[in-house]
Amino acid sequence: MSQTLAETHPLIEEYLHELHVLRQLSPHTLKAYRMDLSGLQALALEDSVDLLSARNTHIRRWAGRLHSKAKSSRTIARALSAWRGWYDWLTERDMRCDAQRGHASVKLAANPVDDVKAPKRLKSLPKALSVEQALSLINQAVKEAQEKKDLETVRDAAIIDLLYSSGLRLSELLGIDVMQSKDRQQESAGWLDWDGAEVTVLGKGGKRRSVPIGGPALQSLRVWRELRDQVQQVGQAPVSNALFISATGARLSPRTVQARLRTLALRAGLPTHVHPHMMRHSFASHVLQSSQDLRAVQEMLGHASIASTQIYTSLDFQHLAQAYDKAHPRAKAGKE
Repeated sequence: MSQTLAETHPLIEEYLHELHVLRQLSPHTLKAYRMDLSGLQALALEDSVDLLSARNTHIRRWAGRLHSKAKSSRTIARALSAWRGWYDWLTERDMRCDAQRGHASVKLAANPVDDVKAPKRLKSLPKALSVEQALSLINQAVKEAQEKKDLETVRDAAIIDLLYSSGLRLSELLGIDVMQSKDRQQESAGWLDWDGAEVTVLGKGGKRRSVPIGGPALQSLRVWRELRDQVQQVGQAPVSNALFISATGARLSPRTVQARLRTLALRAGLPTHVHPHMMRHSFASHVLQSSQDLRAVQEMLGHASIASTQIYTSLDFQHLAQAYDKAHPRAKAGKE
């Protein structure tokens, strides 16, 4: 039965319905499946190929067409996975049971997507600031805090200092309480040990870890805590155990931190889009450059596998290569 672009193939609709009802996939995942399978149908229509008669050569051609349209390897891999899943479902399903709906009894000899692979993904390095850029950003935040001394600028200086000092994820940072609470109904996800200069956070997989806090960052945090306590004592904001709060007293949202960091980086004159996770990358890269201790960096970042930490060795090598070129007396010999 021929289909138009305005009509989704009935068997695609049936498959999506099964994914929704039986497998209970999320709306976001279902939307992605629908988009990829609609793309498959569109490609088949372009070549006047019946979807149920598609062969391996067709799938390879269509994957190549996606590549020619500058689709990323990740997008192509996702599309192939969706296509493969649908054809697997067709091969396992007895089409005769749908005869009453007017569907032909079709049995695919094999899944046409088998052995079709997406282009290899280029492994991108995490984006990190240079030491100079990181210090410039922090100095800008501290300068504004000292000049304005208001809630937002003092808080921002403490946040940026802590992100860079301890390499926290944004979710970990926002879960920190001023003091640890062991109340069953409101147990702290994270807290500061002010005397021990450590922060304890709840990371991925529900694993807790403690990370040192540098002296300058701890000082920024103390200044922020003093102002934060003053605001709550005079009733300007509801009492909260959250370390980082908004003017209304609520625990700070991720979007607020992202927006404040982005605009602060612009004022600091940084030539790149700065986001909270970039501060984590910068922390890891700079500690590794100085210590060469991969295991220690792994512990501080909370990586379950050291393979996740090893990517920073590529950034470290770039730094070492630059240092070698600048410092070694024979580094440029033969390069002239």
